[in-house]
Amino acid sequence: MPKTAFHAIENSISSFLGGAGVSLVEVKKGEEVPEAEDRREILVPLQFDDAPFLFRAIRDKLAFTTTEISFVQELLAAFEGLYGGFSAKGYAAHFRTALLTSLTDIAVARYLRGDRKGVFWPVESLIQLLKNLSYQRYEGTPATTGFLVYRSQLDDFIDSLKISPYNWFDLGKERQRINADFFRNPLTYRFVDGLRALFVCDIQMNVKGTIQTGSPRPRKSDEQLAWSDTQALLGKAGEAAFAIFVNEVSEVEVVLDGGRFLVWRKGAWGVYDPDIFREFFVGKLDKRSVDDLVGTIYALSKSRHGTVVLIADDGTDLDALRMGSVGGRDSLSRALVEHVRGSRLGVLKRSGELNRILSSDGLTVINRKGELLDTGVIVDTSQVKGLVTGGGRTTAANAASHFGQVVKVSEDGPVELYRAGKRLYRFG
Repeated sequence: MPKTAFHAIENSISSFLGGAGVSLVEVKKGEEVPEAEDRREILVPLQFDDAPFLFRAIRDKLAFTTTEISFVQELLAAFEGLYGGFSAKGYAAHFRTALLTSLTDIAVARYLRGDRKGVFWPVESLIQLLKNLSYQRYEGTPATTGFLVYRSQLDDFIDSLKISPYNWFDLGKERQRINADFFRNPLTYRFVDGLRALFVCDIQMNVKGTIQTGSPRPRKSDEQLAWSDTQALLGKAGEAAFAIFVNEVSEVEVVLDGGRFLVWRKGAWGVYDPDIFREFFVGKLDKRSVDDLVGTIYALSKSRHGTVVLIADDGTDLDALRMGSVGGRDSLSRALVEHVRGSRLGVLKRSGELNRILSSDGLTVINRKGELLDTGVIVDTSQVKGLVTGGGRTTAANAASHFGQVVKVSEDGPVELYRAGKRLYRFG
């Protein structure tokens, strides 16, 4: 029964871990449970019907991050708990259905509550409320909103806003707890749209007020798409504070510290963790350039702009990689490429050019120092050996990965990492 139940969630766990191999095996009584050799393996002992089992996850080429390990531990603790409630004979199908539809939601709520053991249900209720709102439209426009959940003293948080570009509005006597009718009136999500205004609540989901930016601006830059302003707010809201949004593409985004996101996309949760990219690019791209690239990649994924980026190995022969150029022999196109060639990622990001370059057609090539070598490259796909499942962008990413580390963003959002003709990781 435990293995049958595990099969119902196996694909969800693998997807959350970027495509890692996962398994659940029974351990013989008295047999010593091994420890993980390194961070490329997660081992978690479990207990079902008084029998010991071992969960194992392996990702050979990319180490697991602290966020991934912590989240999986919360998920497996929830799995153990749910199993005990559905182990009665005749309820196997009910249990598999509950696991498939609810387990990752439970894990997200457990992860967000931190060490506050009594606040699981308020967090879970907010998640469900926002998932429901993500289906809502108002005059043809997707509903959007946002909440900042503070973990410090409210007065301290409000005081910190005095030197920020945000204005505080205290709801006073109109303060209320979040419930199923919270968004019954469209004004609640039209006025507090999550783009320039946020509800502020405590971990028990009691709404205290709203904050609104005092300098409205178009929300299309990389920093805004990656919630850079919200990241700064979290630093004022206390340890383990988080923000949660329904965004403009009807996803639920949870913003954590350190540039991390939990994203509910296409009916499943995933984690976007900069540490995964730092691990992938270690020794291949300087740290500052990695940080510049990570935010832009997330912005492209969220805005549904596809791209393929190659961080070329030292000594890469670009002529061996290039079959042609998107701009062809057009002199204007060549002049535009020459204008940005040699520029560093940080400079291009601050000017807004990096997003525009990467969202244009063709491959963009960057060196170890974070300097742009070329863009609009049409890749020689003869490097691909065997059958590749996917479209032209997947084939190009596969071929280019023989020359270095490749990041691919699909036009429908997923982010993938490639090396030596193999996909190592997938988000979304």
